[in-house]
Amino acid sequence: MARTSLKEMISRGEFIQAPGVYDALSARIVEQGGFSAVYMTGYGTTATHFSFPDIGLITMTEMVETARRITSAVEIPLIADADTGYGNPINVVRTVREYEKAGVAAIHIEDQVWPKKCGHMDGKKIIDSSEMIGKIKAAVDARQNENFLIIARTDALAVEGFEKAIERGHRFAEAGADLLFIEAPVSREQVAEIPKLIPEKPLILNIAPRTPNFSVQEMKDMGYAVALYPGLCLIGAINGYTEEVKSLKETGKWRDIKDILQLFMDLNNFLGLEHYAKLEKRYKTDD
Repeated sequence: MARTSLKEMISRGEFIQAPGVYDALSARIVEQGGFSAVYMTGYGTTATHFSFPDIGLITMTEMVETARRITSAVEIPLIADADTGYGNPINVVRTVREYEKAGVAAIHIEDQVWPKKCGHMDGKKIIDSSEMIGKIKAAVDARQNENFLIIARTDALAVEGFEKAIERGHRFAEAGADLLFIEAPVSREQVAEIPKLIPEKPLILNIAPRTPNFSVQEMKDMGYAVALYPGLCLIGAINGYTEEVKSLKETGKWRDIKDILQLFMDLNNFLGLEHYAKLEKRYKTDD
C-alpha cells in the first residue's frame, strides 16, 4: 500500500493529529489507533533509547535510524524531529537527504544553537535569523521529492519574546519553509494570535508542557493545520513500566498467568505472527 502524502492531506484541509512516538512499536500502536500521521519526538527518542535528557546528546545518524525503523513499520506519514539540522547549511543538506531516504514525510529544523535543548526547557539560545534562513534554503534545495516537507521551527518566543518569534515566522515563510512551528507559546492568547499574525503557511501547534491544551475543534477554529503530542506514548510507557515494576516489587510475583498468556497472544497477533507463520508454511521444504 502506498504511503499517504502528508502534503496532500494538509493541502486538502485535513487537520493532522500526530501523537509522539519513539520506536516502531509505539508507531504501530498509534497507527492502529486510527491516526493519520505519527510524530517522532527527539525528546522521546533520546530518553528511551539512551536514557539521556534532550540536550543535544544524540546524533543525526541515531535519529535517522530510529526514523527508518518507524517508517518500515507503518504506512501513515512520519513527521520527524531533526533538531537544528546538525550543523551549518551544508550539514542540513545531508540531514534532509538522510531523512528523506529513510521514508520520512516531513522534518522540522529549529533555530537553536548546538547543543540544543528541549523547546520547553529553560536556558535555550538561538542563532541569528539570517543563519537560520540559510539552513531553510539549503533544506528546500536539498530535497529530492516535492512531497517531502520542510518545517521551520523557532524557539525565539522564550528567548526574545512573542513579537520576535512572529517576525522570524514571517522571514522563515519567505525563505521557503512549507510549514511554520512557533515553539512554546505559554498562554491561550498567544496560541490564538499566532495564526492571525502568520497566515502565510500552515501552522503546527506543539502540545507540550508549557503550552495550554486544546481540543481539535479549537485548534482548527484558530487556524492550525497540525497538532503534535510529543509526550503521549512516552508518558504512557513510563507510567505503565512504573506500575508493573512497583507491583512486582511489592507482591513478589508478576500478574496472574492467565492475564499474561492473553496479553502474550494479543501482542503476537498485533505483531503479525499469523502472517509470518503462513510465509513459513508456504516456503517450507521437505528434508
